[in-house]
Amino acid sequence: MSAQPVQQSGADEALLALIPAYNEARHIEAVVCAAQIYLPVLVIDDGSVDDTAARAQQAGAAVLVQHPNQGKGAALKAGFRRAISENRRAVLTLDADGQHDPAEIPAFLDAYHKDGYDLILGERDFGKIPIVRRISNTIGRITFSWSLGRQVGDNQTGYRLISRRLMQAMLESPEQGFQFEVEMIVTCVLNGFSLGTVPIRTIYAGESSHIQPLRHIVEFFRMVYQTRRRVRQAGGTPNK
Repeated sequence: MSAQPVQQSGADEALLALIPAYNEARHIEAVVCAAQIYLPVLVIDDGSVDDTAARAQQAGAAVLVQHPNQGKGAALKAGFRRAISENRRAVLTLDADGQHDPAEIPAFLDAYHKDGYDLILGERDFGKIPIVRRISNTIGRITFSWSLGRQVGDNQTGYRLISRRLMQAMLESPEQGFQFEVEMIVTCVLNGFSLGTVPIRTIYAGESSHIQPLRHIVEFFRMVYQTRRRVRQAGGTPNK
């Protein structure tokens, strides 16, 4: 299923907004409409059983549908392949559930055009989220930064800008789920690519998550161990 995005004046055609979505019919139209003010939009419907794809298309996004549900990493790789084939210089990814404010897209674009970062992470203020999540994110931030050998303030943010060469480097990743986004940071750093951040709003309204907590914890610490091993094999962190 595909459709041509509704282009807004001023939209940056060299870049593309990628929105992976799974059963997000409730939010997807508003996210697409707000994002396409700044960039053309591609929604990757990851096996939804609701009408996410139809609503995204109605809102003006181009849509890719993959069945069955394969995970966020697989959805992002599908989007990367599309962006590369269209000769986009970079993509901006944001979640479909409304927890990323598309009005902050210009901050990413400004940082990209000014400094040419290969990866720009949207960094949340964890002091504004519930205490249990705050503790888990703090532990995750500390352990991942230790494993990588450099400080990373928000390693699991889905709001990020990714350069063409980093997209290409990530196409061979075996990760299919959220781990793909963690590995992306490792790949960026170990390849000597540039990494930047921009502050973003912390929007948390208690929406249900697609993440299974126990599995998430196990997989995250697998990534921490794997990262530490890769950094040691590479002889340290190339760019701090």
